[in-house]
Amino acid sequence: MAPQIEIQIIAVIVAVACALPGTFLVLRKMSMMSDSITHTILLGIVLAFFGTHDLSSPLLIVGAALMGVVTVWLTELLSRTRLLAEDAAIGVVFPLLFSIAIILITRYAGSVHLDTDSVLLGELAFAPFDRMIIGGVDMGAKAIYTTGILLLINLAVIIIFFKELKIATFDPMLAAVLGFSPALVHYGLMTLVSLTTVGAFQAVGSVLVVAFMIGPPVTAYLLTDDLKRMLILSGIIGVVNGILGYQAAAMLDVSIAGSMAVVTGLVFFLVFVFAPHRGLIRSLLRRRNQKLEFAKATLLFHLSNHENSAEENAEAGIDTIKTHLHWTGEFTSKIIKSLVREDCVQLSGCLVKLTPEGRYAIMRNYITLFSR
Repeated sequence: MAPQIEIQIIAVIVAVACALPGTFLVLRKMSMMSDSITHTILLGIVLAFFGTHDLSSPLLIVGAALMGVVTVWLTELLSRTRLLAEDAAIGVVFPLLFSIAIILITRYAGSVHLDTDSVLLGELAFAPFDRMIIGGVDMGAKAIYTTGILLLINLAVIIIFFKELKIATFDPMLAAVLGFSPALVHYGLMTLVSLTTVGAFQAVGSVLVVAFMIGPPVTAYLLTDDLKRMLILSGIIGVVNGILGYQAAAMLDVSIAGSMAVVTGLVFFLVFVFAPHRGLIRSLLRRRNQKLEFAKATLLFHLSNHENSAEENAEAGIDTIKTHLHWTGEFTSKIIKSLVREDCVQLSGCLVKLTPEGRYAIMRNYITLFSR
């Protein structure tokens, strides 16, 4: 298999494996926790190495995963004091543990191949050189199998515990009433995030792990309100980001991991602007329409309050409406023309009068207002 194909396969597997638990991080508003874990697990690797003196020992993965859980526990311990917000607690714990790891490496493991730059940035181009050899047969890049196992574990956990994860994410109180511990589900999810980070960062680096863990889920969040669809969309978006990122890197001759992270950001930006229901353009149009609808309702109520009264002629004049409602002349004219087109008001000289359709619209507005 060509190295180019292997690199893209690894990127696709990592993208989907990271997007699955990342979806729940986004929904729990814990996105920055992934960035914290991707850095602090280095301390777990260093401590496990000091115990085993073997960089290939599986205990390094165990140490890294445990350090990820410790990171979450310390962060929540600080935030539960109510003296620090969660983001501030992350800002304290993450640099502290990561810096301890860097100091330990430079002080006691300077001759050991624990490259902090490759841990952070990663280099997918080197992944095909680490081969899986079984019985003298080259089975392909080792990262394909390690990340593939990671993906299967994430899929299995989310499918088996989908109900528990869903309820504990959206309604922890209901989860406790139904008899399973939200805290247990929470730390189980954090353990899964730690394992995913450990399994992926050797091949792609922590920066790309964070990009894949948060970028696709938050992009999918703008496109759907359904959790299952969000999980599926996150995986699909991650796959697209990985493939497009590699093609852009090959074309521009730049870092593969960096290119994939940039594509992830660009795809999010496009969806953020153009999403059909939650996009920026849609939100601006919705706010504009809400402003116009509110203005039309305000004018109808104003006319209704002064209809058949002694001051009707003074209050329903085009010139006096803009004064009483503090509108500009242009905006007042725009609202009146819109109501005339909807047959809610009619012009009688310089006066604005309600029509039967306008009175019916006022009744609808009252019903809507009091039904909320």
